[in-house]
Amino acid sequence: MSSKILIVGAAGQIGSELTTKLRSIYGKDNVIASDINYNNTELVNSGIFEIVDAKDYVSLKVCCEKYNIDTIYLMAAMLSATGEKYPMKAWDLNMESLFNVLNLAKAKFVNKIFWPSSIAVFGPTTPKENTPQYTIMEPNTVYGMTKQVGERWCQYYNEKYNVDVRSIRYPGIISWKTLPGGGTTDYAIDIYHKALAEGKYNCFLTEDTELPMMFMDDAIEATVSIMSANSDSIKIRSSYNLSAVSYTPKQVADSIKKHIPDFKISYTPDFRQDIANGWPKSIDDTEARNDWNWNHSFDLKLITNEMLKQLAKN
Repeated sequence: MSSKILIVGAAGQIGSELTTKLRSIYGKDNVIASDINYNNTELVNSGIFEIVDAKDYVSLKVCCEKYNIDTIYLMAAMLSATGEKYPMKAWDLNMESLFNVLNLAKAKFVNKIFWPSSIAVFGPTTPKENTPQYTIMEPNTVYGMTKQVGERWCQYYNEKYNVDVRSIRYPGIISWKTLPGGGTTDYAIDIYHKALAEGKYNCFLTEDTELPMMFMDDAIEATVSIMSANSDSIKIRSSYNLSAVSYTPKQVADSIKKHIPDFKISYTPDFRQDIANGWPKSIDDTEARNDWNWNHSFDLKLITNEMLKQLAKN
């Protein structure tokens, strides 16, 4: 029998591309996309789509029973920069949605869960270079707090109730298909749009702010890989460190100038600079590479080539 997959928050930055990938693997009738509105018409028209509120346990349960769901990917969340503007909304959405899917698995309505964590779980006291899997975690954003607490609950449900929950700590995600979604690393997407449209960009981080980044194709590959791995090989049930490349706004600008020589960048740091200052510069993801054979494909040069090429076409 084919596995039935429910993606909650499918219209988001990662969710939309993950839905497309999973439908290409498992078939469009086996991957049910869901969100709180019909705004993403491409997603709605390309397969089964349901209106589901991630904060509503009954709504989730009804959908799981309707389609005999085996696996849930919980992609609904309020991200770092937006979360600082609406702290209680961020807490409620990020925590209630996680409890709902964990409890669905605990009650045996579903067998497997993917829940994304983030480098936002780290904070100003965390070692910044090659941040290890196990280290000091004192996040100073609401988003980071929800992810850190979420990791503890994931491990708890795995140990106490044998819930098969899997997670990775996403770095900043770069994609040409979707617009920025309210994250602190969004400059690394917006800069390419502005480079092509205006030939200049005003960055909200300083030129030397180094952060871990990852091209969307790699992020999707990592997500599919951890979920298809044998359960015995998933040794960490809180969340795995995940890494690809680390770079600064200046390094991105320099890579763009190789394609657009007249490109100009300026810097006006705002509140997102304080968020970025609390995050790692680089990540040690040895456990992910050892346990389920994670490996990335895109460096900064390849990311810039692909971003400019695809955005110019679209």
